[in-house]
Amino acid sequence: MKQIYDWWLEKWHGFEEKHPKLSKWAYQLFYFFVFSMMVTVFQYLVFTFMPGLLGIGLAGTEFMWPQTDLHILGVDFTWSLLGYNVLYDSAGAVVIGGGLGYFISYEAGSFLAQCINFPLQRNITFKSHGNPWYQAMWYFIAWVVISLICNGVNNLWMPVASVYVAPAVYNLLVTFITGGVSMIIFFFVFKIIFPEGEAKK
Repeated sequence: MKQIYDWWLEKWHGFEEKHPKLSKWAYQLFYFFVFSMMVTVFQYLVFTFMPGLLGIGLAGTEFMWPQTDLHILGVDFTWSLLGYNVLYDSAGAVVIGGGLGYFISYEAGSFLAQCINFPLQRNITFKSHGNPWYQAMWYFIAWVVISLICNGVNNLWMPVASVYVAPAVYNLLVTFITGGVSMIIFFFVFKIIFPEGEAKK
């Protein structure tokens, strides 16, 4: 194992010397992807299990803003930028996976994931020594904007998906759509808010 590791280090250092800019991007993309996948798995677990912990009462509580009635693929539902539809089974009973309970779970999972992701990306991926409070502020603003975009997109297809697939399946879709969009946008946000090197005095 050590021989493989030593061989890889030798190859990597040679690549760094020949292609310093490309090797920096490759390093950053690798660690960015690894850490992003870790928090994506964390988010999926929160999205899947937290609504059940919050209970049927919150799942049956409507919380949506703004409210726009839509009809897609034979399904009537209300679209919103914030919040999710209350979900019902074929008998008309409330089921876990929507309403205020899912909204709280989604936002909590997403926010906690960013609390994990921020120091990892700042300190390891981008090795930034900039002002952490300034960076955290812009990170938070980016997260709010991206969350609104993802909520709006998810609310177009989740009510339809809930009719045809199990909650665990659309939780997986929510996770990867949210994670995929977030990863693409956040990488370039990080390149801006995480300048490399020592902080300017």
